[in-house]
Amino acid sequence: MIDKIIEAERMDDLINVFGSFDQNLRILESELNVKVLDREEMLHVCGEEENVALAEKTIRGLLTLAAKGEAINDQNVRYVLKLVRHGQEDKIQELVGDVICITAGGKPIKPKTLGQRLYCDAIANSTVTVGVGPAGTGKSYLAVAAAVAAFRAEQVNRIILTRPAVEAGERLGFLPGDLQSKVDPYLRPLYDALFDMLGVETYQKYLERGSIEVAPLAYMRGRTLDDSFIILDEAQNTSGEQMKMFLTRLGFGSKMVITGDITQIDLPEEKTSGLKVAMKVLDGIDDVSICTLTGADVVRHRLVQKIIEAYEDYEKKNPVAPVKKMPGKRYLKRAER
Repeated sequence: MIDKIIEAERMDDLINVFGSFDQNLRILESELNVKVLDREEMLHVCGEEENVALAEKTIRGLLTLAAKGEAINDQNVRYVLKLVRHGQEDKIQELVGDVICITAGGKPIKPKTLGQRLYCDAIANSTVTVGVGPAGTGKSYLAVAAAVAAFRAEQVNRIILTRPAVEAGERLGFLPGDLQSKVDPYLRPLYDALFDMLGVETYQKYLERGSIEVAPLAYMRGRTLDDSFIILDEAQNTSGEQMKMFLTRLGFGSKMVITGDITQIDLPEEKTSGLKVAMKVLDGIDDVSICTLTGADVVRHRLVQKIIEAYEDYEKKNPVAPVKKMPGKRYLKRAER
């Protein structure tokens, strides 16, 4: 057992690291089996030498973030601890990112993980960005934040949101109301993000002006989208033809962000995801970035990360056997079932 003393230059930074009711310190104690005590504006970390060394690196990393104005919470603590455990404490500085957008409520939106930082940099520096990763990694939310920032800075004239889930006429027809009413349920995650960034009233004003457009993917055909920030969400459910059609809508002065999760494909088994094809076809093309986010970039409840990891382990141990097509057998599309 050893006792390590950690000093902070500013008491405010130390209080930030403590968290509400010292909850951040309790996380470190639980994860590393150490005891963290506050004595005379200094932290004393007691425990086994290896665990204390990890705790010290984690706390110093958190103090670095706090000194840069980052709010320290449960997610920060667990992510920094993961970096330290993997010997990547030198990358903690990179977590201090620029603010992408300020929400209607005054909250700054920043990337919270290294993967998100690379994703946001790609959106800023590339004309077409493909963001692939599991649920909770902020793919859609950060894309909307970047779109709103570009719109506010007058870099684009409009924001266009689309999703393939509503491409088929029969799906739209089963829902009551006009086209907008039918599209709304499918695009709810993007709406929620826009409401956060703009506020409901401002969003409605821009929608009426045509500055924000929400449309099914099928309605993109034949159009050229100039001076626009275009987001294609749930792209794993596009066909190869739909993805090609969408990509060729790109006009002058526009940006495209394509997001999807290739582990949640809802297409019939005999159909290949357009997102998977695009990742291979577009790889290496200038001004196109392909970013892969992982379970480490999940910023939702910590259980989401554990659930994703559990499913990944399960799928590795229980691979799905490929579907064998019998000669002469007719495979029905979903619409025919």
